[in-house]
Formats: sequence, C-alpha cells, structure tokens
Amino acid sequence: MKNLTIISIIAITIFFSSCGNSSDKKEAESETEHHDEHENPSTASLTEAQMKSIRIEFGTIEKKQLTASLKANGILKVPNQNKATITSLIGGVIKSILISAGNTVSKGQVIATIANTSFITMQEEYLSVSSKTALSELEVARQKELQAGNAGALKNFQSVESELRILKARKASLQKQLEMVGINVSSLTSENIHSVVNITSPISGVVSNVEVNIGSFIDANNSIAEIVDNSQLHLDLYVYEKDLIKMKVGQTIHFTLTNNAGKEYDADVYAISNTFEESTKAIAVHAMVKGDKTGLIDGMSISALVSLENANVDAVSTNAIINHDGQDYIFIVTDAHSEEEHHEEGDKEEHDEQGHKHAEKGHDEEGHKHEEKEESGHAEEEGTTFEKIPVRKGTTDVGYSEITLLKDIPANSKVVVNGAFFILAKMNNKGEGHAH
Repeated sequence: MKNLTIISIIAITIFFSSCGNSSDKKEAESETEHHDEHENPSTASLTEAQMKSIRIEFGTIEKKQLTASLKANGILKVPNQNKATITSLIGGVIKSILISAGNTVSKGQVIATIANTSFITMQEEYLSVSSKTALSELEVARQKELQAGNAGALKNFQSVESELRILKARKASLQKQLEMVGINVSSLTSENIHSVVNITSPISGVVSNVEVNIGSFIDANNSIAEIVDNSQLHLDLYVYEKDLIKMKVGQTIHFTLTNNAGKEYDADVYAISNTFEESTKAIAVHAMVKGDKTGLIDGMSISALVSLENANVDAVSTNAIINHDGQDYIFIVTDAHSEEEHHEEGDKEEHDEQGHKHAEKGHDEEGHKHEEKEESGHAEEEGTTFEKIPVRKGTTDVGYSEITLLKDIPANSKVVVNGAFFILAKMNNKGEGHAH
C-alpha cells in the first residue's frame, strides 16, 4: 500500500507540475508553499482543467436497499428418510453381491442373494397348508349339508369348521412371511420353489458401503449395505443466539465447501430449530440444497452467507470509497462554488480566450504571456476544494456500499464518485511538501 501511494504521488506530482508555465516555476512554487502553510491537511484543491483531465464525477449520499448478509458455518446432511441400511429378514449365507460402493441403484433393485434351508422349508410348509386348507373347506361344506338334512352331528361340523380357521390363519401367516422376503405366493408351486432370497433396495440412491462378503453368514437384521439418496440433501447451519432473530423461513443461503471454495451452491431455509446444539450452544437452521448437487456429500463442512431482508441505508457508489492507512474515506466538495458554476466559468474563460485571440495582433508576446499568467492564477484561486471525510464501510451490493459517517457534513453534500484516488494523491503530495 505504501509503495502504491509513493508511485501515485510521483505520478500526480508530474501531472500537476505540467499544468504550470515553466518560466514562472519559481514564482508558482513560492506562492504554493505560502498558500499550503494555511491549508487544512484534510483538504485539497483542483482547478477546472485538472478536474476535467482526471474526469472527476460527483454524486450524493443516497438511501439504498442493500441486501444485508450473515456469515455462518454448517454441515451437509441427508435426512434419515433418505438413508437406508439394507438388512435381511432371515439369516443365511451370502450367495451373491450385485453392487459395490459408489454404484447407483433404483428402488426395488436386487443387490444381493441369501441361501437358507429354512427358507425352502417355509415355502414347503406354505404349499402344504394351502393344500390342507382347500381340503378342509370341502369338508366344512359337506358337514354343512349333512347338518342341514339332520344327517350329521353338530359336533362334527363344529370341529371341521374350527380346523379350517386354524389352517387359514397359518396360511395367511406364511404368505406374509414369504411376501416380505420377496416371494409372490400366487405363482408359487412345488415345481418352482426358490432356493435363495433376493435382497432389494428400499430406496433409490448411491451405495455408500457394502458390509458383507460372498460366503459369509449373516443373522437376521444384520446390515448388508448402506444406500444414500442425495436428492434431498440439506444443510444444517449453526447460528448463535444473537443472530437468530435475523433468520426466517424462505431466506436464501449461498454456501461453498470449506475445503473447496471454487464453486458456490444455494439453499433455501425451510425450518429453524428451537433447541440448542449441545456441543456448540448454537441453533441449527435447516435449509434445502437447490440445483446441481454434484460434489456434495453427507457430512461435508460448509461456509455460508445468508441473505437477510433488504435494508434501507445511507450508501454511495463503491468507487467513491478509498482506503488510506487502514481507514476508509470519501471526498466532498467544501467550497462555495457548485459544479455548474465551474462549468460556466470554464465557458467564460473559453470565450475570453477567443477574445484575446482577436486582440492578439495588438499586443506583444510579453503582454500576452502576462495575461495568460493572470488567468492561470485566477483559475487556481477559483479551484474546487475537496475535504476528506472518514467513514465506516458496511454492506456492499449492486455497485453501492453502505457507509456510516464518522464526521458531520452538510446535507446534500456533493460526493466525489470518480477520481477520489487522484485527490488523495494530490493531498498526500501536499503533505510531503510541508514535510520538506
């Protein structure tokens, strides 16, 4: 920063020194030194010609709705309903594994098979019970006819009817068990008894882990694999109590991965927790990740910027703010002459110069130079004075920055929105002149 200031001072010194007449250099330096002794160190003056050359532009302090923001950290999470730990309802030996970590699977897709003799016995029993149930239904119908004709005993009818109810219950139980392990009992016959159980995925997603090997024996409810569905990935943003009032459902969160800030993602707040996290004493704000989720994984740490409601604040063009020695400043016009008056004076000077050109033949060269010198001196005296005002910079958005004035200024003061850097360089150059 110091080197940049020195270079700027040198450049501005060369520029402003070139505006004077070399033949009057000693006299101008003497007048400038005498004048600077009484100048405010926080002000600098420029002539109309200098302002045009460096393209000074003016603006005002405006009321702007700038998007305020809040910084916070968080972690990516997949909701529990979008995670699946795949297990088998019966124990057995792993006969085949049809997936590996990183594979994408669909809901209902077979991922492994298990063999167990009890599974075969279960199918055998179902077929046997089904046959007995059919026979029992015939016997009940026959006993009912006999009872209607007083040819049979009531006791016999009640006995076969009770047996039929028991068989139906057993058949229904076996049917549910077989359906839970993936067997369609309506097509089950003694010729197509299954020797293995197909293990299917309950959700669509990506295989995160496979925990078994071919040939290994697993008990019922042992984990076989884990599936994660990132389509409903959300983030938990941890906000402290003092900032909780700023958070609302529907706000947009812009975040990047803590270890890879190259790409930005967006999320929308859908819920705010009402309890503190035990480890951090912060409140979790839940947001749903939007758009492309490529590269995002459950458990990743993120850094986020939360867009808060629009704030109506004092603001200036961001280009109007300059930083010097760690402090932000703006420049305002402090003399009594407005920008329009300077333009009128410039037009008048141009008109006078044309008048001088018409009278140039009636004057000698020395008189003409003396006249130009007087005009130059008048322009210097009538130059625009700028004052450096310290400010505190706040939110920046759409080319404007929020400012807090650290010194009172007149209402509707003109603010330099372009060329402030050159004014600072002129001011620093003047300061170095005093140092000598």
